Amino acid sequence: MKLGVEPKKVAILAALMGVAGYVVYSSLVSGDERPAPARPAARPAMQPAVARDLDPPPVTEPRTPGPTRARSLEFRPMLKPARAGEATDPFSADPTLHLDLLAKVQAVTIQGGERNLFQFGPPPAPKITAPKIVPKPAAPAAENKPPETPPPPIPLKFFGYTSAGRAGQRRAFFLDGDEILMAAEGETVKRRYKVVRIGINSCVVEDVEQKHQQTLPLEEQAG
Repeated sequence: MKLGVEPKKVAILAALMGVAGYVVYSSLVSGDERPAPARPAARPAMQPAVARDLDPPPVTEPRTPGPTRARSLEFRPMLKPARAGEATDPFSADPTLHLDLLAKVQAVTIQGGERNLFQFGPPPAPKITAPKIVPKPAAPAAENKPPETPPPPIPLKFFGYTSAGRAGQRRAFFLDGDEILMAAEGETVKRRYKVVRIGINSCVVEDVEQKHQQTLPLEEQAG
């Protein structure tokens, strides 16, 4: 039996055990190195103002009303100095009541708007003054006018006409009393009567002075 072989096997066995131990150690170390969980963010400290708002309001006890001071209705005049720092002598004041000044104040009329300052609402409508109607003078009645005098009639008598000449112009014949007159349209008889139009059965004559026209009918002359 050879003793030199045993130490060699022991050395190989030790080397294998060392490798196996290293592998086991490395696997254990890698398994323990896990990422640590994230810590929650630190909560900010509450500000005093917010904390004060969240606190319930302090309870205050109702105060009991004390005895009120009675107001005196007695009139007590006070004398004030004319200037600051000067003392007022009450015996030098004039207690006379001036009725004339009081009557003067009462006689003052209040001027301004009529709206009450202690009443709320729309202002009153403005006053509308009606226009003054001035009556027109009445026209004089027709009865007071004197009746108009009709113009005098034209004293001519139309008893015929003739159509002589090439143009066939008509000429009328008039009788003024025993005088026979003849005139055409547009001509004037006795410087007053103008012949306006000559018809078959009538003739229109105008009185130049009276500005009046009259139709003279054709009068038949007895044979």
